[in-house]
Amino acid sequence: MKEFVVYTALRIALFLGSLALVLGIWWVVAGEVPVLWAVIIAFLLSGLGSLWLLNGPREAFAMRVQERAEKASQAFEEMKAKEDAD
Repeated sequence: MKEFVVYTALRIALFLGSLALVLGIWWVVAGEVPVLWAVIIAFLLSGLGSLWLLNGPREAFAMRVQERAEKASQAFEEMKAKEDAD
């Protein structure tokens, strides 16, 4: 669960940072900002940035999910084998 919270918090922070950057640059260049377009551009930038910047936390989260899936699968197989033995 910790990995999920860390990754999600980093994604939100990356999006908010991208949004602030886009809003700031757009305000300096044009003087007014269409917020919808700024959000769309920030969403795209944060998505692309997360591919490189958040690779480590994403891998940690994926490993945690894989471990939990293996434990659940193993428990299911043990329960199935126990039923077959009975």
